[in-house]
Parts: sequence; C-alpha cells; structure tokens
Amino acid sequence: MARIVRVLIIDDSPLVRHILSDGLAKDPNISVCGTASDPYQARDEIVKLRPDVLTLDVEMPKMNGVEFLRKLMPQYPIPVVMVSSLTERGQKTTLDAMAAGAVDFVAKPKDGNLDQMIDELKTKIKIASTANVAHWKHKQYEPVAQSGIAGNKAAGQTLSTRICVIGASTGGTEALREVICGFPKNFAGTVVVQHMPAGFTKMFADRLNGLAQVIVKEAADGDLIYDGRVLIAQGGKQLEVVRSGVGWKVRCFDAPLCCGHRPSVEQMMFSVAKNVGQKAVGAMLTGMGADGANGMKAMRDAGARCIAQDQATCVVFGMPREAYERGGAESLVPLPRIAQTLVGLLR
Repeated sequence: MARIVRVLIIDDSPLVRHILSDGLAKDPNISVCGTASDPYQARDEIVKLRPDVLTLDVEMPKMNGVEFLRKLMPQYPIPVVMVSSLTERGQKTTLDAMAAGAVDFVAKPKDGNLDQMIDELKTKIKIASTANVAHWKHKQYEPVAQSGIAGNKAAGQTLSTRICVIGASTGGTEALREVICGFPKNFAGTVVVQHMPAGFTKMFADRLNGLAQVIVKEAADGDLIYDGRVLIAQGGKQLEVVRSGVGWKVRCFDAPLCCGHRPSVEQMMFSVAKNVGQKAVGAMLTGMGADGANGMKAMRDAGARCIAQDQATCVVFGMPREAYERGGAESLVPLPRIAQTLVGLLR
C-alpha cells in the first residue's frame, strides 16, 4: 500500500490555499493536513502537525519564504517544495530558496493552466517526501559569497580535446554549485543538464558564473565547447553534443520529452557516447528517476569514464543509483570529492 504524504500548505492568499488544497486532495496518496497564511502561523502548525512535506510561497508578508527556510531548516529539517512566480524577482528568490534548503519548486503558470501545475506539484511532493534533508539539522546559514571574478574572466578560446558532462535533478542546483565551484579555471569544457524550466536556467548559470573559477553560461545553439567553460542546458529545449571540426559544439533544439524531461540527461549522454566516446567523462548527481542511466551506460561502453554521487550525500538517490546499477557509473563518490575525482579522470 502506497504511503500517504502529509502536506502543509503555506501561502498568504486564501484563494491559492484553497486551489492547492482542493487540487492535492484529489490524489489518494496525498493528505493536506493543514494550511498557514504566514511563516509565523506555519511554525506553530509544523510543531503541532509534523507534516512530511511543506509547500511554500516564495513571496509572503512578514517574512519571505527564503528567510523562513533559513530559520526553519536548522531546527526542523522538512522537505519543502517552493511555489514560484516566473518573474525575474521570483526566479532569483526561488534560487535563494534552493540554497536555503528547499528540495524543488514549481512555477506558477503564465497561461492559467492550473491543472498542469497541480499535477507537477503532486509529483514533486511525492519525490520530496523521499528526500534526505537531515544534513540541514543544526546547520547555520552562511550566505555564499560571490567570487568577484565574474567580470574578469576571459572567454575560453581553447577548443576542448576532452569534455565533461553532468546530469542532475532534485537537489541538483546546490550539488552543481559545489562541483562546479571545485573546478580549476582551465578545467575541460563541461556540459550540464539540470532539470529546470525555461527562464530559470539563465539565472542559474549567471549565478554560478559569479561563484566559479570557470565561465558558466546558459547554452545557446551552436556554442563551441571550450576549456574553462561550463554550458548549462536551456530549460524547455533538448541539447546534444556534436562534432564541430576538431572539437565539439552543442545543439539546442525543440523536441519531444525524453524520459519525461526537456532537457534530458539521457538525450545529452547518448549524443556524447556517439560523438565523443572515450574522450568524455561523466557524472550523475542527485535526482529522482532514471533519466540518463542508459545514456551513461552507452558512454561507458564507448570508453568514457563515469561516476555517480553516493547515497549519503544525495538529496534523492534515484538517478545515481540507476546509473550505477545499470553499469554506467563505475563508482559512487561523495559530493565533496566529485570535482577532484573528475579532474583526476581527465588526466
């Protein structure tokens, strides 16, 4: 019998609380145990109800969602799914919330298609209920300082002779930050697929660019893969790595979902197996499901070296487990050691 996930909805709008409660209640495996109109009421309800998962609006009066998370997670580490707006401010606040401990987010629809948003929220609540957030217990929030080198980094002009590819999903934004910030400035050209909707990937790439020694940008169709540069796949488009003269470039294009995702780790990694082969290394980070597992196996069969994040440091040990069990990842590596392991494999 499937587990019933108990959810507390936190939103200052009575209408939104009603819409979310009504929509989630239609799922037999989700029980809305309560609602709260602001973080102060939410704190009392959390202590009283002990929900499995929270849904949290990013922008609320009295205390915004990010500040609430920074206070909540060290005391009561609970999986949180943010409900975000598609505005630039909403995107920034959502990324701040992910850095403060949120597991995932759903974007409020521009077109008013609430059914699609509710379906996505149901799925992400169930995934969040399996997330490992225990590491936030007693953790003090420390703002991530910008490196100050974003404006001083020269664009890479050396075509990569070997490349690195990374796949990630739930919990991946913070895992990617740790990995990419561990790369030296001349690290091999890197391509990343992180499951994220259109609009958020550029801001995510820009944020990483202000932290890392390498250049980080949202991928554009035709971008060449240079040493010292990381390309983040665009939300809402598929990405493949293809040959371009003596090097490689990325194709970004409209295409159907693959493994339920667009961009898809699977589609990207199959292209790397075909067009890069043994000159590639790969890493699979935290995420639910199996997107990329067969693609990474194809990469390894083509001679690439591949690793996956270990269970203890994953928010959700789904994609890494599948990659390892299907023979794609040759070893499981703790998150703090993934960057140095990739550097070693490229040698």
